[in-house]
Amino acid sequence: MKTDMSVPAIELKNISKTFGTIVANDHVCLTVNNGEILSILGENGSGKTTLMNMISGIYFPDDGQIFINGEEVVIRSPKDAFDHKIGMIHQHFKLVDIFSAAQNIVLGLDEKGKFNLKQVESKVAEISAKYGFEIDPTKKIYEMSVSEKQTVEIIKVLYRGANILILDEPTAVLTPQETQKLFAILRRMKEDGKAIVIITHKLHEVLSLSDRVSVLRKGKYIGTVNTAETNEAELTEMMVGKKISLDIERSEPKNSVDRLVVKNLSCVNRDGVKMLDNVSFTAKSGEILGIAGIAGSGQRELLEAIAGLQHIHEGEIIYNNPKTGSQDNLKDKTPLQIRELGVRLSFVPEDRLGMGLVGNMDIIDNMMLRSYRKGKSVFLERKAPKDLAERIIDQLEVVTPSATTPVRRLSGGNVQKVLVGREIAAAPTVLMAAYPVRGLDINSSYMIYNLLNKQKENGVAVIFVGEDLDVLIELCDRILVIGSGKITGIVDGRTADKSEIGLLMTKTDGGAENE
Repeated sequence: MKTDMSVPAIELKNISKTFGTIVANDHVCLTVNNGEILSILGENGSGKTTLMNMISGIYFPDDGQIFINGEEVVIRSPKDAFDHKIGMIHQHFKLVDIFSAAQNIVLGLDEKGKFNLKQVESKVAEISAKYGFEIDPTKKIYEMSVSEKQTVEIIKVLYRGANILILDEPTAVLTPQETQKLFAILRRMKEDGKAIVIITHKLHEVLSLSDRVSVLRKGKYIGTVNTAETNEAELTEMMVGKKISLDIERSEPKNSVDRLVVKNLSCVNRDGVKMLDNVSFTAKSGEILGIAGIAGSGQRELLEAIAGLQHIHEGEIIYNNPKTGSQDNLKDKTPLQIRELGVRLSFVPEDRLGMGLVGNMDIIDNMMLRSYRKGKSVFLERKAPKDLAERIIDQLEVVTPSATTPVRRLSGGNVQKVLVGREIAAAPTVLMAAYPVRGLDINSSYMIYNLLNKQKENGVAVIFVGEDLDVLIELCDRILVIGSGKITGIVDGRTADKSEIGLLMTKTDGGAENE
C-alpha cells in the first residue's frame, strides 16, 4: 500500500504522561511527516524519550490521542507499534551476542514453519543494497563493532516493514566517519518516503541532517522550526528558556611546564589482556589535554593508572611537584598519597555513585569525605564542608531541596555537578575529568567547560576525556587519540579537524607524538 504523503505519518494530540508526582509529558502536540527527518531536542528530563516510548509501545499515555497516517490508533505494546509499521532503535542495543546478525533480525518474529536462514540473509542483503548498509548477515554480534550492531538494529525494524523509524541518540558512540555513513543511509530512507525521528543533543548534527526541529522543555511542547531557518543560539534558547553563550573561551596556555610525564605505560587486566600498551605523553600545567577514542579504548584505565586505582604492569608516571620541585614516580604510591600530592581524578563513570560519592549521605557529608582524616577532635568540623556544598549548589545550579538531601535522591546530572564541583574545590595541580558532561544538558555542560578553563588559567594541568569531538576541538589545547590501548596520535586542538581525529580513533597501531 502506497503511503499518502499529504497526511502526517504521526500526529500526537495532547499527550500526557506522569510517573507519580513527576510530569514527564504535559499535553504535547507534535506532527511527523512522511519523507522527512524530524529532530527532537530538549534538556535532560524534558520528556523526549518518554514521548517516543509511547509511540513505540513501551509506555501507555495517561491522556491524549495518537494518529498514524490520519487514523487514530491505540498502542499498548511494541507489537502494536510494529503492526503500525513503527520501529524504535534504542540507545542501548537489544541483541543476543552469540547469535548472528540474521538470527537477531528474525528473533521474535512469528512465522509459520522453520526459518530459512538463507532466505533471511538474502532479504537482509536486499535491504542493505537498497539503503547502503554494510553488514555480513552471518557475522556474530560479539564480533561486531558498535556501528555494526547499530546497523543490525536498524535492519531489524526495516525487515519488519517499518515506515516510521525513531532513533534515540544514534551517534553517541560513533566516530565522525560512521556518523556520516549513518546520515547518508537516513537520507536515502527519507527519499524512500519513510518518516524518521531522531532524539539527540548534538546541535550541529541536528542542523546538518534534519528538515524540522521540535523542542520540548520540562515536559511541554515549545514549538517546531524549519532547520534551514534556525541556528544553534535560537534552538538553545528554545530548549533552556533563556539566551546562553555557546562560546568556549579558549585562552593561550601561559607559563606552561611539564606537570605529568607518562613513559611507556602498560596495564594488564585480570584476564591477561593488555588494556594500555606502551603509552607515553606529557600533560602540561596551564593547558587542557583532551583524550579522544572509541568507548573502551583504554581511556578509563589510563586515568585510573595515574590516580593509583589501576595496577601498572610496566612504565612510570613522573609528577613534577610544583611545591617541592621534586620528581615523584606515582607508580609506587597509593591513591591516597597521589591525592595528597594534588593529583585529582574527577571521574564520572556510568555508575556515578559507585565511584566518588556515597548515595545515602547528604551533599555536606560527601564534601567531608575528603577531610575526615584531617579531623583532630572527636567532633567533626562541619562549617567548611557546609559552605562548600552551598557554594557548589549555587554556582552549578544543582537542583536539590537542600544541602542535607541524600545524594541518591538527585538526578544523574545533579550528582555529576556535585562530584565535579567537589574535585575542583580541592585546588588540584592535575585535574582529570572523565566524561564530566555525560548526560548533562547544554546549559550545565557549558558551565563545566568554563570551570575547566578557569582551572587551566589557574595553572592546573587539566586532562579531559570527552565524547563530543566538536567540544574537544573547541576546548582543548592538544588532543591525544587512543585506539585499542595505544596512542595513535597527538594533535593540536586549534588546527585539528574531526575527520583526522576519526581516522586516528580507528587506527590500531601506535602513532608518534607530534607536540
